Amino acid sequence: MAKPIVKIKDLSVGYNGPLVSGFNLEIKPGEIVAIVGTSGLGKTTLLRTIAGLIPKLSGRIIGNVRRRGGIGYIPQRLGLVRHASVYHNVELGARCGVKINDESGNILNWSKRKSVLIHQTVKLVGLTEKINEPIRRLSGGQQRRVATARTIAQSPELILADEFLSELDKENADSIIRLMRDYVKNNNSAMLLVEHHLDRANQIADRIVDLGEFEVNSGEEE
Repeated sequence: MAKPIVKIKDLSVGYNGPLVSGFNLEIKPGEIVAIVGTSGLGKTTLLRTIAGLIPKLSGRIIGNVRRRGGIGYIPQRLGLVRHASVYHNVELGARCGVKINDESGNILNWSKRKSVLIHQTVKLVGLTEKINEPIRRLSGGQQRRVATARTIAQSPELILADEFLSELDKENADSIIRLMRDYVKNNNSAMLLVEHHLDRANQIADRIVDLGEFEVNSGEEE
């Protein structure tokens, strides 16, 4: 049996005190799990803790991923470079995902492969005609598609996504859902997402976790 991509045991997360306690989860290769629950339960804090952006209060997070670029994170606030083009934002993901010996061993070869990868990934999210446009000129939905392309170009084993389908119309949301499901299944990766809309969570996920079933201290997330 394949090892889980991530195994979480008795995790407590929060800032001044715990928002969520006793959280347990395993995600297998090829599996997508959605976290749902009302606002303020700690969904974003939980995801940021798993991503390593804030320290856990207690518990264990065991990831079966490579150290460089093994986790791809799509935050609510996308973190795109607004003055840079779509191409250069997606390039950041491609650079994060490359192995050191690939890049240092043959710079010219990597440069060619990187360019092909970026163009292919941008095409997958339907933004080929915008590839040289600066991010600031894109709509909110287009920017979310760029953030998705940046993560795909990274080739992560685990994707963490926080409300990444917001601002997308149904047609684009359906397209991105198909893209992410294909990526996870074809690459034996895994995905953990926070999704506010239960219908979209059911559409993309193999399994849904209701955060309200765990020990939760009500309060505002930061």
